[in-house]
Amino acid sequence: MKKSYVLTLAPLWMTVCLIACYVNPLTKRRELMLVTPQDEVSLGISTFDTLKRTTPISTDAQQTDMVRRVGQRIAAAVTLPEAQWEFVLFNAPKTANAFCLPGGKIGVYSGILPLTQDENGMAVVLGHEVSHAVARHGGERMSQQLMLQLGGMGLAVALQEQPQKTQQLAVVAYGAGTTLGYSLPFSRKEESEADYMGLLTMAKAGYDPHGAITFWNRFKAYSNSHGGEPPAFLSDHPLDQTRINDLQSHMPEAVSIYNRRK
Repeated sequence: MKKSYVLTLAPLWMTVCLIACYVNPLTKRRELMLVTPQDEVSLGISTFDTLKRTTPISTDAQQTDMVRRVGQRIAAAVTLPEAQWEFVLFNAPKTANAFCLPGGKIGVYSGILPLTQDENGMAVVLGHEVSHAVARHGGERMSQQLMLQLGGMGLAVALQEQPQKTQQLAVVAYGAGTTLGYSLPFSRKEESEADYMGLLTMAKAGYDPHGAITFWNRFKAYSNSHGGEPPAFLSDHPLDQTRINDLQSHMPEAVSIYNRRK
């Protein structure tokens, strides 16, 4: 039974990887996608509704209007038919972060405002987050987790006749190996992709892309003053200097897009 299960699982896994793909509209990278856009939107809406009920929302009308204004301008520069765009500023002055949920639900924590400083800086952040939605990174990560679970099931079946301790060690090694060797590197790849797409998107929306370098230099100084960054291989984001270098390499393309709008 064990052998037949594994033999059945392997070609099924390969077939899924070959046919369940989404092509990133900007980078043309093929992504594993086992969830539908409709499922992504539904999940994003329900999760975001929960966050809005449990997390304080900013009452600063000026800052809230700025986030929404920049967000809508950025969203107008991309194509994502299924998206239900929503931009919310949460009152969290000690959290310098923002996030994107599937389907176009974008949250910004007020602690990042001292780093964005103005609308152009906010366009850097929201361009990045909107790009996660356009690239369907949320659906891609869900799909990856499904495949990793499938791999874990296959490993458990293959080792079911081995001693219990051997099985436990194998499962631990599998978890650590997939995290350090696959999940974290792929997360960094998605973040770099969103940086690139966000840079071009903010330029297309009429924001000066040079502001991305300025923002990330400020963010790097902020990170250094708050304990620094983890080692690159343990991080789910590229190191700040790596992001700056990569964005600088893409700047001529972004500036060309920005100048054509003048």
